[in-house]
Formats: sequence, C-alpha cells, structure tokens
Amino acid sequence: MRLLAIWIINALALLALPYVVPSVHVASFGTALIVALVLGLINAVLRPLLVLLTLPVTLLTLGLFIFVINALLFQFAGYLVDGFNVGGFWPALFGSVVYSVISWALSAVFLSAKGR
Repeated sequence: MRLLAIWIINALALLALPYVVPSVHVASFGTALIVALVLGLINAVLRPLLVLLTLPVTLLTLGLFIFVINALLFQFAGYLVDGFNVGGFWPALFGSVVYSVISWALSAVFLSAKGR
C-alpha cells in the first residue's frame, strides 16, 4: 500500500512540475503515472551503475556530477515516454531537482501523517 502511495505522490509531483519548469510538459495523469514508474525503474537499475562508472568524476566535482546524472536520466525518461517532454539539458536539470523537492515535500506531508 505504501508503494502505491509513493507512486501516486510521484505522479502528482510530475503533474505540478510544468507549473514550475515551463519546458517540461506532462500530457495527463496517466502519463504522469507511467513516467513515475519509468523514473522509478531507471533510478533502480541504471542510476547505481552510472554512479559507479562515473565515481572518479563525481569525486572530482565533490558530488555535483550526480546532478548531471539525474538530469540525463530525467531527459531519458522524456525520450522513452510519449506525452512527457523535456526541453533540453537545463530544463532536465532544474526539472529533476524540482521534481525531487516536490516529491519529498508531498511524501513528508502525506506519508508521515499516515505513519502516526
């Protein structure tokens, strides 16, 4: 049940994203659900591998290269899913950061109250 709640919260965060980052477009709630699932799978499978492969660059940049990895994976999700468009690298970078913040805030509000 918690996994379903997190999935819906991430989809809602994706729906709120175009209001903050205008170069990111989400067509519908169904598209947001699919993108949330795809982002979850990408972050579970590809992200750890990319972080490991780029560890020297990440260490040299004091961890800031993780933002680049997140942006590229966010842009990759936009490439994979029809109805989810990311306008380029910088919108992907800002979109991934804002998406993380919105998702974290919604999870803190809804899931912490649920856990009590």
